[in-house]
Amino acid sequence: MAKKLYVGGINFSTTDEALREAFSQAGTVESATIIMDRDSGRSKGFGFVEMASDEQATAAIEMFNGKELDGRRLTVSEARPMGERPARSGGNSFGGGRNSGGRGNDYGSRNQW
Repeated sequence: MAKKLYVGGINFSTTDEALREAFSQAGTVESATIIMDRDSGRSKGFGFVEMASDEQATAAIEMFNGKELDGRRLTVSEARPMGERPARSGGNSFGGGRNSGGRGNDYGSRNQW
């Protein structure tokens, strides 16, 4: 059965095909996909490689984790199922909420900190 690997630290110029070619050194690559930002169309710097067997996946982790590809050091591990990730909180890094803008510098009606 195929095993999916997470690959982080991918160079922004690396292609799906280059990733597939590199990982084929460890065995049969079922798929190799670099995740792209939907707004900019640019690589997000990580992707997934699906190896044909558990043994080949283990070999790929040993072969590529911590090694360089296209000038960047890769992080390679077994991909976790979607349900195992902790929930991310919403919002932005600027704080505030629904009533945090649009009034200029008038802080009189807000709580003082």
